[in-house]
Amino acid sequence: MNPDCIASRRLLCQALAASLLPAAWPALAADSDWPSRPIKWVLPYLAGTGPDITARTLAEAVSPLLGQPVVIENRAGAAGNIGARMVAHAPADGYTWIYSAAPMAANMRMYANPGYDAVKDFRHIMRLTTSDILLIVHPSSGIQSVRELVERARANPGKLDYASGGVGTPSHLGVELFLSAAGVQATHVPYKGASEMVNAVLGKQVFFAMPIFSVAFPHVQAGRLKALAIAGNQRNATLPDVPTLAEAGVPGVSLTSWGGISVPARTPDAIVSKIHAAFEQAIRQPAVRTVIEASGGVVSPSSPQDYAKGFAQEIALTETMMKKAQLAPM
Repeated sequence: MNPDCIASRRLLCQALAASLLPAAWPALAADSDWPSRPIKWVLPYLAGTGPDITARTLAEAVSPLLGQPVVIENRAGAAGNIGARMVAHAPADGYTWIYSAAPMAANMRMYANPGYDAVKDFRHIMRLTTSDILLIVHPSSGIQSVRELVERARANPGKLDYASGGVGTPSHLGVELFLSAAGVQATHVPYKGASEMVNAVLGKQVFFAMPIFSVAFPHVQAGRLKALAIAGNQRNATLPDVPTLAEAGVPGVSLTSWGGISVPARTPDAIVSKIHAAFEQAIRQPAVRTVIEASGGVVSPSSPQDYAKGFAQEIALTETMMKKAQLAPM
């Protein structure tokens, strides 16, 4: 055959293949047989934490709805960046999920190079829960209210110390926002994670802290810690006598933690819809709600659109808090 004819046929075949691939690939990726094997749900936190308990409870409820096991894999480290990077670069086939949360968005400003983009690298399917943030002290401090804490800090500029889960973490930036709003100073003592931070207050190594509700609540309930305020816009039903910071005289500080489910960015619509429908059904089960609410969480399912907006809002809030704390990305 004429070489020119062979070359022409080769070009024609390549053009035909290229025209078919974009249409064929989504159909293959969104195979109606999904899921046909176990699903991995990456949790960028340690086992036994509030998010871990929530995720495992939901995994048990979702598995029978999807007809496949949902297996939790804890990948803690680097403020959640290790697990987030893992899922951001995983195949977008619906078999790798991440328990996404506010820190994943905050890290876009806290780190110069977190290794992923919390907006572009994921499809955010649903916010599952929200959790309040508590302002806590040790009972032996004698502090009974936010006003008394502010007065003590004002009388001792920079001498009171507070714990955080690490430099640039929400527990660090949240306190800096509180201090700025109250017009006082305190000394930052960073620890490795929320548990160590709370233990530092329990051990009277530091004066106060602002952990998420689920970490502090058992100690508050047992009388080992004193909760002075809720950092959100409304009181928590589990601690109805604890005022918000605004009620306590420090307005302008509105902080909550939240968590949900996300998948790699190119996961097909059909799979995303199935995941959303399964979680919508699972999270409304009374047994699931009981476990979440027992740790101080609030069941708050959302649409994918609203959950995606939450990430953008958290990034903007983190940027504001970092400027007030005069922190540069790590």
